[in-house]
Amino acid sequence: MRIMLNMIRRFLRADSAATSIEYALIAALIGIVIITGVKAVGTKLSTSYANISANLK
Repeated sequence: MRIMLNMIRRFLRADSAATSIEYALIAALIGIVIITGVKAVGTKLSTSYANISANLK
């Protein structure tokens, strides 16, 4: 248990840890933007297909 805590402490003190945390936050933000964009486009496409389907009937 002590060894694991020492490894975590060293990781958090290292500069590379700060950099990797920053990259993880950036990746999460990009993921949220992509999901939001795909959801918005999907909703518009669904509405468009519903309109096309209604006009064909």
